[in-house]
Amino acid sequence: MRRLFLILLLCFANPAMAQDTDLELVLLADASGSIDQREIDFQRQGYAQAITDPEVLAAIANTAYGSIAVTYVEWAANTAVVADWMRIDGPESATLFAAELLNKPRQVYGRNAIGAALLDGLRLMDTNEFDGWRRVIDFSGDSVRSYSGPSIAEARATVLAAGVTINALPILRPDDPGRAQGGLEAQYEAQIIGGLGAFVVTAENRDSFAEAVKRKLILEISGEMPTRDVAEAR
Repeated sequence: MRRLFLILLLCFANPAMAQDTDLELVLLADASGSIDQREIDFQRQGYAQAITDPEVLAAIANTAYGSIAVTYVEWAANTAVVADWMRIDGPESATLFAAELLNKPRQVYGRNAIGAALLDGLRLMDTNEFDGWRRVIDFSGDSVRSYSGPSIAEARATVLAAGVTINALPILRPDDPGRAQGGLEAQYEAQIIGGLGAFVVTAENRDSFAEAVKRKLILEISGEMPTRDVAEAR
């Protein structure tokens, strides 16, 4: 029913609109100095597992266009595209995208430059060949500290002014209380996310990372907000 409503809405929309996919999604993953090679591999595997999951593919099929456009980018002091833009419209394209994530060399190093990473995410959407109905940056990381480049506040304002939503996946470390006063989740809510329907879904630990990615992708693809139970799932 929801998909039928969206299709009818698009049919009566301004003819000048030329969207060709439901969602442009930049997966912006932490590869800074606090993330070792084992953890980089683990993150890539988590996203590869999630993008090919039947529930995620069902969410894509249920969008108005039946497809999304996705790129996977790692960030640190610089950014690098690991998997270039690809239209995901079923198991075959999802499997191809997942394969792109694996066995690629690390290309980013150094300390956090979060503002620059957010602006690179916007640039990648502005210069790709897709025209999505919605545009989302999916930011993941284990810190909110930024040591170079534009400030987080400046970059965030620029991204939001372009009509892009920023969601976040804080990855909690053993020494981070998570939801305590000033914890990483609260910092991401205050400083990172923004835009229509923005939300945080937390990866409580490395074991729950892939499941958290899957939950977040389903919410982003469907355009829904998480319930408190989902957002706080362990």
